[in-house]
Amino acid sequence: MPKIPLSEGVVSFIGIGSNMGDSVANCREAVVRIGRIKGSTLLRCSSLYRTEPVGLKDQSWFVNGVVEIRTGLAARNLMHLLTAIEKEMGRIEDVHWGPRLIDLDILLMGQHIVDDDDLTIPHPELHKRRFALQPLAELAPYAIHPVFGISVKGLMERLEDRSSVQLIR
Repeated sequence: MPKIPLSEGVVSFIGIGSNMGDSVANCREAVVRIGRIKGSTLLRCSSLYRTEPVGLKDQSWFVNGVVEIRTGLAARNLMHLLTAIEKEMGRIEDVHWGPRLIDLDILLMGQHIVDDDDLTIPHPELHKRRFALQPLAELAPYAIHPVFGISVKGLMERLEDRSSVQLIR
């Protein structure tokens, strides 16, 4: 599998999450599968975190993390491949913000901004979600949110979300 040279492609951050079955194993399997995406190179993965559900509170806590890749793929192609990984792993769309075996979201894709009916980058809720910002800040505290022009660290400092995010050791 050809790797993307460091001088090519776009550094992108993918949020991973699970709260069904063995959530840690599900997230680790997703990282392995993301690392196999042709046209992309896996660079780093954050620690995993046990996180309080946001939105629909009456469900198991999640395990969340962030993966950093360099990709030569277009945003829509990358999202299509991430959705395919979710389906291959057994994800079934059921309840909005509900339990899921695996959830993969493009959080940031360089300084790209996409605002379509079915794809928004940066992720439209990123700046509001501690469970996504905390692992992202571990990898890239000085990455700039292309819509707000604020670093990830700055977004964390302004964050109103007080939900629990605990490092898994």
